[in-house]
Amino acid sequence: MAEFYPYLIASLPTLHFGMKPPFSFEKFLETCYGFIPEKDYLVLSTLPQPEHYSEKDKKHRSVERWIQSDTALRNEMVKSRAGRRHTDPATYLRQDTYAGQSLAPIVAAAALSPSILEGEKILDQKRWNMLDELAIAHYFDLDALIVYAYKLLILQRWEKIRSASSPIMLLGTLGQQEA
Repeated sequence: MAEFYPYLIASLPTLHFGMKPPFSFEKFLETCYGFIPEKDYLVLSTLPQPEHYSEKDKKHRSVERWIQSDTALRNEMVKSRAGRRHTDPATYLRQDTYAGQSLAPIVAAAALSPSILEGEKILDQKRWNMLDELAIAHYFDLDALIVYAYKLLILQRWEKIRSASSPIMLLGTLGQQEA
């Protein structure tokens, strides 16, 4: 099968943090299906989610690096929460080999945020930035598609949050008008 990475990737819309996703992850996979080798499609279609990270998921270098980055961020959140509860974080930490910059300031900013949603936004912005770092020097290859896929999943998550919170915001607006 021919590899059409340049055509495929050039045809995908650019993603920006906070935007509405241009299409679903499933639609993204459908779009990729005929343009990349089957083994690469299998990597894309089985990208591990944080709650399912395991050693067997480290089948591609970019996926492995993403798991390391995200696990390090989650470990830092565990340490922060354990400190506030005066408990030992060791039982909740996952092994990671992240060698990037300290994530403590990001986690502290998220924890001190005035709202839970703002804190989550700070953490997901950091995840987005870590994905940008993974994408360096990858323009038309599987690594670029992996980064794109994870970014699309972040956007989908925020779209779900927005759609779930819009009725609540509407009720809050109605309540303010009556007062």
